[in-house]
Amino acid sequence: MTGGGDPVVRRDRFSGGPARSFLSSMDGDGRIFEADLAVDRAHVVMLAEQDIIGDEAAAAILGALADVEAAGFDALPPGEDVHEAIETAVVEAVGRDGGKLHTARSRNDEVAACIRYRLRADLLDAVEAVVALRSALADVAAAEAETVMPGFTHLQPAQPTTVAHWALSYAGTLARDTGRLCDAYGRTNESPLGAAAFAGTTFGVDRERTAALLGFDGVVANAADAAASRDFLLEAVSALASVAVTCSGLAADVVFFANRGFVEVSDDYASTSSIMPQKKNPDTMELVRATAGDAVGAQQALATTLQGLPRAYNRDLQRATGHAWTAVDGVTSAVEVAAGVVATAGWPADDLEAAAGEGFSTATGVADALAAGGLPFRTAHEVVALAAERGGEGATLDAVAAATEAVTGEPLSAVVEPAAVADALDPVESVAARDSAGGPAPAAVEAAVADVRDGIDADEAALAAERASLADAADALAAEVSGYV
Repeated sequence: MTGGGDPVVRRDRFSGGPARSFLSSMDGDGRIFEADLAVDRAHVVMLAEQDIIGDEAAAAILGALADVEAAGFDALPPGEDVHEAIETAVVEAVGRDGGKLHTARSRNDEVAACIRYRLRADLLDAVEAVVALRSALADVAAAEAETVMPGFTHLQPAQPTTVAHWALSYAGTLARDTGRLCDAYGRTNESPLGAAAFAGTTFGVDRERTAALLGFDGVVANAADAAASRDFLLEAVSALASVAVTCSGLAADVVFFANRGFVEVSDDYASTSSIMPQKKNPDTMELVRATAGDAVGAQQALATTLQGLPRAYNRDLQRATGHAWTAVDGVTSAVEVAAGVVATAGWPADDLEAAAGEGFSTATGVADALAAGGLPFRTAHEVVALAAERGGEGATLDAVAAATEAVTGEPLSAVVEPAAVADALDPVESVAARDSAGGPAPAAVEAAVADVRDGIDADEAALAAERASLADAADALAAEVSGYV
């Protein structure tokens, strides 16, 4: 995807030399073949409507484009890129009038439009995948609201929680990731057509018309900005990298849980060893975890390519776009796999509950109970620390009582009802007591699931509306083309 100028004229002078293959982007341009045909059609319709070219020439060019589409990308003649190859095919079919296709534009604005046209569709697919993962997590939360499990900090037993609370924590992050993707989509979905090389055109083009025909929300106003800027790529890849980082954490948890027997990954998302037949490896999630490296690498590569470029078009931009395709393809696939793993996983409730109290993980709840009885929290913290030291991981009510008397000089019953401490020592009761907003108690989780589902419904509706808008634009463009052909 290269610079401006007339490829039909330029080919005679610059058709040879050892650098031709190095300059070519044809190997990767199949991805934007359909996008270029749509951009060409919208441009030709606008040219005819503005009386810049005649209806007969427009009809001939549009007919040739239909033939090019039917023949497919692999049938294109040799070219430096897909844009030149399509134009060459049109000229070969129509004759000299085929060269009118390139009136009032450069490959600079053409390329930018094609990238935006294709990337916006890919971003919608990414949004759809992330919303589906959020939905799978919400389903897990609804089903496992009372499934107590151990919670960890530093991979050490910390506090009891629930499978639902864990799942909702990722649903929340992914909701913000969805917002970032949607923001990137909005700034991608603007038309650069009409900018030409970078300084606009002398022809009376209607930029808003081509934008509407292609389903863009508007135009990038400044011509140099429209032709040269790739900040929309950087924003999109950054949003995708954020999704990948979120999913890497989710994947790391699942791999760890599988190691501890806290989750059963479906056979459809696991594999065995080539030599150790007893193994069941959650290796799809290991690949999901690794995708973050690819996405962040693409983000860094793209930023490094774009930094320091002088304004207007530079051939470096040809190397920039591929990083976006790498990120959007890899991250979308990883999210789809993660959703499948989450949706099909099994959660062994008895094993999880048994593990939830390991490492005296209810210690904070016991300290809270003592503080609720009137002890300063730091004193309660000291009591529980002593109980842990004396009782080890299996700290008991007796250990707490002895520690209370040792620290305060008073019996436990003088501080708080022993039954309250007994409840705090029980992982199930400890979770049930954490019913503040955002906590793991079943009632709090029920409310949180409802909120998550409301957010999912809103994002699904917005996604459907965007897809419908693009489909309507495609239908409108097809109808305009049919008036000529």
